[in-house]
Amino acid sequence: MQARLLALAALLLGTAPALTIAGSVVGAVPGETRVSGWAVTPSGQPVEELVSVPVTGSTFRLEIPTAPPTFRAQTALNPQNVAWPGVLDPVTASGQPQTAELKFFTYRDLNRSGQRDANEPLREVSLDTGRGTLFVVWVSSDVTVRASRGYAVNLGRGWNAFEVEVGRAVRIAPFAAGVARVTLELSR
Repeated sequence: MQARLLALAALLLGTAPALTIAGSVVGAVPGETRVSGWAVTPSGQPVEELVSVPVTGSTFRLEIPTAPPTFRAQTALNPQNVAWPGVLDPVTASGQPQTAELKFFTYRDLNRSGQRDANEPLREVSLDTGRGTLFVVWVSSDVTVRASRGYAVNLGRGWNAFEVEVGRAVRIAPFAAGVARVTLELSR
């Protein structure tokens, strides 16, 4: 009963339950390593750090914020500029909402400030879901995006998380609200 009330409250407030990404790290983890999620430009350049946590004992736990990214981290969904995993031309979208892709990076927090500083290089990483990679995107309103090789995804307003497997066809499976388990491989 209480779970139903929480779900109803989330629907009425227009926010989805938070997504937690629980991960394990394979490989040597340098001291002060943090895993972070950044809103990026359509070309993949980091704009805004939205979440960051230290790697502790070869594990991490990211809580993706339910709030939208700042306006400077948002761009209009333009089918010509969609460079998401598994997307190949031609691309169509049912609308042009504001969007923000979340990419994952590691960095060494050398001064232990809890956030990235200019002298701490970012390293882009993929979060492995076992069958594919984790893809996270925020949209300001519901939209459907389609591309070649069977790519089709329905995005609901707010943050959306998917497992994307690229092969002869593209397979996309949504991650339900709750905990997504991933593996991050650090190699030298």
